Amino acid sequence: MTNERLIKSADRVKDVGEVFTPKRIVDLMLDQPEISAKVNDLTATFLEPSAGEGAFLIELLKRKMQVALEGSTSIDSYEDRILLVLSSLYGIELMEDNFLMLRHNMYQTFAVNYLRGLKAKGKPEHGKPKVLKSAKTIINANMVQGNTLTYKNGQDQPIVFSEWASYKQDGRIWVKRSTQTFESIVEGVQTDNGLIVPEDSQLDLFADFDPDTHEVKAKEYYFKYKPVKIVDVYKEELVDASSEE
Repeated sequence: MTNERLIKSADRVKDVGEVFTPKRIVDLMLDQPEISAKVNDLTATFLEPSAGEGAFLIELLKRKMQVALEGSTSIDSYEDRILLVLSSLYGIELMEDNFLMLRHNMYQTFAVNYLRGLKAKGKPEHGKPKVLKSAKTIINANMVQGNTLTYKNGQDQPIVFSEWASYKQDGRIWVKRSTQTFESIVEGVQTDNGLIVPEDSQLDLFADFDPDTHEVKAKEYYFKYKPVKIVDVYKEELVDASSEE
């Protein structure tokens, strides 16, 4: 039996209800048929609204990266697919120390499994810098500090997420990145109780959100980026707003 840390302090349990999920529980959740089917879908999005240090998201990332590896036909295909996997995972964490570890753990998990995949394909190398830089860009966009219930981040500003709309072009995966506030996204897929996303469920964040048909309450948080190969998202080139008018 592993010696897992489930709490950091009694005060944090009392003040914010912080308790970490044991790995065996994470595995049981992910082994459920309805969740397992979505793990095998590289574009199925998952949101962890109380992410902690990433126990649930890290295991999801490992499993989805394995699916990406098994389905890839080349190194380029593998790198495209694992970044696509990474772009499908979202997390919100209230506590700053947990949030910093969440980003760190997601990147370390991605990098380690990326290199293992290269080795499995007969390419024991260090990995391409642009793939690793793009991974950091995606993680920084998708893993945020904030309060799921108030829709605000650590600076008391609206939580903003990126959508990575993917498509194939010339045999590679390209993405169109755009951003919107979490509140506007949730309003587009609102459930009966007004919020939301149970901790053990999957949410297709952007399924019903269209800025042309839904009211965008905070337009200053809505940005579009130039379409690029997914391995080049680290460039973060914005579309000139004047060119769209």
